[in-house]
Amino acid sequence: MSAITTPFSETSSAWTLPYRGKVGMACLIIAESAIFTIFVVAYLFYVGKSLSGPTPREVLETPIFYTICLLSSSLTIHFAGKLLERGRRGAFLLVWLLTIALGALFLYGTGQEWHRLIYEDGLTISTNLFGTTYYSLVGLHAFHVSAGLIMLSIVLFFGLAGRVGPEQSARVDVLSLYWHFVDAVWVVVFTVVYILGR
Repeated sequence: MSAITTPFSETSSAWTLPYRGKVGMACLIIAESAIFTIFVVAYLFYVGKSLSGPTPREVLETPIFYTICLLSSSLTIHFAGKLLERGRRGAFLLVWLLTIALGALFLYGTGQEWHRLIYEDGLTISTNLFGTTYYSLVGLHAFHVSAGLIMLSIVLFFGLAGRVGPEQSARVDVLSLYWHFVDAVWVVVFTVVYILGR
C-alpha cells in the first residue's frame, strides 16, 4: 500500500470575533421582534371582536405617502453610511439629515392620523378592543421610530461638530441596522393593520 501525501496549507485564516456592536444590535432586534410579534398576534386575534364601533373599515385610511417616506429612509441611511465610509462627510450629513426628515415626516403622519381618529372619529385607546390594540401596536412602532430619530439626531449633532468620520462608520452601520428593523416592522404593521385588518 502506498500512501499519497497531500499538501496541507499552513496558512489557515484566523477567526476573529464579530463586531460587538452588531452582535448587541442583533440581540436587541431579536428581543424587539418577539415583543412586536406579541402585539401583532394580539391585534389579529381581537380584530373584528369589538362589540361597539368604530371599526377599522369605518375609520382607517391607508397611509401610503407616509409609508413611502419611512421606507425611503432605509435607502437614504444606507447611502449615508456608504458616503461616510468614503470620507465624504458633507454628503453624509446631508443624506443623514434627509433620513431624519423622512422619519419625522412619517411620525407627523402618524400624529395626524391619531388626531383625526380621536377628535373626528371618537376612537381612543379605551373606546373598544380595536382602539386598544390599534393604539398599542401602532404606538409601539411610533415609539421605536421616535427612539431612532433621537439616535440619528445625536449622530447628526456630533457630525456637525466634526466628530463623525470614516472611523465611526462601523458604529453608524449598527444604528442603520436598527433603522432598517424599524422600517421592516412597519411593513408588517402596515400589512396587518391597513390591509388584513380591514
